[in-house]
Amino acid sequence: MPPTDKELVMYSRSTPCPFVSVARRVLEREGVPYRELLIDRNKLYEARVLEWTGFLSVPTLVVAWRGEELPFEPPAPLPRGESPRGIDRGSMLTEATEEELLAWLRKHAFLP
Repeated sequence: MPPTDKELVMYSRSTPCPFVSVARRVLEREGVPYRELLIDRNKLYEARVLEWTGFLSVPTLVVAWRGEELPFEPPAPLPRGESPRGIDRGSMLTEATEEELLAWLRKHAFLP
């Protein structure tokens, strides 16, 4: 049962991306509700992802308080210039494999 005080927010883009396709497929298959924010259609969303990851890395998934767009707690820092790919940063996960995403969703109680 998903947490009632938190929700999943996926920072994504409208153009094709294999990591976004994996995330959408997993979330839809598992019935996990999420809100998608497109970084190529909103400069604020783009700036957030760049600040958080150092790149325009999508999808960047965050666990947010319900109705909000920012992580419910600051994500663990990344070493400067290092890829965020697949690194569990607590409230944030970027460019995850299916296995990494499933483990992260379980950790945050979006999956049993």
